[in-house]
Amino acid sequence: MSKSKIEWTEATWNPVTGCTKLSAGCKNCYAERMSRRLLAMGNANYVNGFRVTEHPHMLDRPKRWRKPQRIFVNSMSDLFHPEVSSSFVAEVFETMRSADHHIYQVLTKRPERMLEYVTKHESDGVPPHIWLGTSVEQRRWLSRVDLLREVPAAIRFLSLEPLLEDLGEFSLSGISWVIVGGESGPGSRGMERDWVASIRDKCVAESVPFFFKQWGGVNKSKTGRILDDRTWDEMPEVPLAVL
Repeated sequence: MSKSKIEWTEATWNPVTGCTKLSAGCKNCYAERMSRRLLAMGNANYVNGFRVTEHPHMLDRPKRWRKPQRIFVNSMSDLFHPEVSSSFVAEVFETMRSADHHIYQVLTKRPERMLEYVTKHESDGVPPHIWLGTSVEQRRWLSRVDLLREVPAAIRFLSLEPLLEDLGEFSLSGISWVIVGGESGPGSRGMERDWVASIRDKCVAESVPFFFKQWGGVNKSKTGRILDDRTWDEMPEVPLAVL
């Protein structure tokens, strides 16, 4: 089991590693930084460094994990990166469908490919134990939300992390969950309280579960994750049959 310290999940599963920078949120990519460390440690999955690499030997890992978990899929990559073959994406989906005692959290910065793949290959829609999400860090990328809304999935979520500016007005129609977080680690860029509070207020008004991950900074454990005197750990409701 690959236990995770990420607050909104319980485990990670990386059948793909590596990625390429796409937008401002990628500047200080933690996965790229981590991959260098894992390469130096001799981890065989990182012999290619941070180049996109498919790992067929990782495909069946969730089937071995008997205890139901929330699993972040490809925390070290993007399943819908253009260098990941559609046939391999299909194998990842096959695992998620068959090992359905878990909840899978699939996050992408490329929702246009997610939409194309799901529409073409998952014609019956995506079941509620497979959550599909997209990342948005600036107003210029709010179009990703519109694309995600078109994906035929039971649970769609947003990761607004690292939040780099006030996102202004946008619709949460069709969105099941919102995560907000500041950037952490070396070179981290700051996040304003009002940016977070406005998103939280929108979620409350529209009855969308809100999860505040962290304020971030070089020492995220010091800055914490308290917003207005409390933590916000809300999650989507999942049908009992899935649990």
